[in-house]
Amino acid sequence: MPPERKKLLLRLDPTLHDALARWAADELRSTNAQIEFVLRKALADAGRLPSGVKPARPRGRPRKEDTGE
Repeated sequence: MPPERKKLLLRLDPTLHDALARWAADELRSTNAQIEFVLRKALADAGRLPSGVKPARPRGRPRKEDTGE
């Protein structure tokens, strides 16, 4: 069983949240997934992404063969 994902309360300026939500919709991601994507990219660009971090899930809905159906 994979480890539980951490939960975080994040307070954002409403305008910033709206911009992130629009960007996420354009990329077929949830707002939460978009925030994780941006954080991963920033950490990688700064050379601070830990080597043990698993790759991000692909955007969009999982394929039927990936869901075990």
